[in-house]
Amino acid sequence: MNTPFIRNHQFNVIKKQTEFLQKTLRSVADQSVLKTVRYRTAVNIIEAFPSLTTEQERMLEQVSGLETAHEFQSYLYALEPYLEPFPPITLKQIQKLFPKNKKLKMPDLQSIDFRYVTYLSWVDIATNKLFIVYPFEGQFIGIEGRITPTHKKGYCMFCNRHQELAFITVKTKPANALPDQYSSIGQYVCIDGHACNQSITNTTSLEKFIDSVRK
Repeated sequence: MNTPFIRNHQFNVIKKQTEFLQKTLRSVADQSVLKTVRYRTAVNIIEAFPSLTTEQERMLEQVSGLETAHEFQSYLYALEPYLEPFPPITLKQIQKLFPKNKKLKMPDLQSIDFRYVTYLSWVDIATNKLFIVYPFEGQFIGIEGRITPTHKKGYCMFCNRHQELAFITVKTKPANALPDQYSSIGQYVCIDGHACNQSITNTTSLEKFIDSVRK
């Protein structure tokens, strides 16, 4: 039985590293350079994981010996059974994360391949709001923020992808604040959450943002 150990953002690292190695193999003839790139590709992939078994590490390191496009494709395909999907969540659980929103627009969970999801997000166009759900420190966290399209490209805080962004503003309640006293935290993020999930290679910025707005 295959034990999942590769999260979506880690799989994105693997895909980007294999793509870079393939491009190098097509454009560089110097064998010493190729040897170095092969080595660094394997190292960069291994470093994306906080811990690995010997068998898992050996499996990932196979990338350094690949030659053809077919071999690279087979390598990625062979890793898919080891993808660790986004934790199971129901519409009822999502509703409980946003108790003040009685007319919450729900995502279509049936249409989502959760193997390729780091964070769940959707936009309610009617209210100009972005909703984010993320498993953080053993529980689901729900973030609701108002979005303002920028109509220009920049770097997303979550995935560092150069793409069209939106500015999300989340209301927060400072410690020891009065009942009606709120502040807000804003950040530039991708409008297209699906594309963001396909590009994110590190969860540090995402988790830092979530931690800052939930306090």
